[in-house]
Amino acid sequence: MKIAIASDHRGFKLKNALGAFLEDKSYSIIDFGTHTSDSCDYPDYVYPACRAVKEKKAERAIVICYTGIGNCIAANKVRGVRAALAYSLKTAELSRKHNNSNVLVLPAYLFTVDEMKKVVLKWLKADFEGGRHLRRIRKIRQIEETEATSL
Repeated sequence: MKIAIASDHRGFKLKNALGAFLEDKSYSIIDFGTHTSDSCDYPDYVYPACRAVKEKKAERAIVICYTGIGNCIAANKVRGVRAALAYSLKTAELSRKHNNSNVLVLPAYLFTVDEMKKVVLKWLKADFEGGRHLRRIRKIRQIEETEATSL
């Protein structure tokens, strides 16, 4: 599986640690930066990573900032992206099972690297359940279509 990964300066260390961890697990990583711990603006990195998912250059993306909130807002502006801010193993898992999330948003401040590795693996291994959840995803797509045509 090809995974886009991005962060701002506050998520830089976690991004690098998770990228290396995932490569060790045989995932293919596309690193959209940042590549330093210098202060930067998260949309500059999150947007290209989410575009990669939209354009099917990556199957999923993981984006990281200090709280995850800004990244989640920015990621969900990309049509076709269903970004979920995970703050536990359960929220990561359910974001896949119920919402078919294709972008995982992580807060850099809340957990250790080892805890985040577990969250990421839980998210990557969970499958979308479909059924009643698919009906809801279709409604979200309709909202996207309506909003895109009303500009």
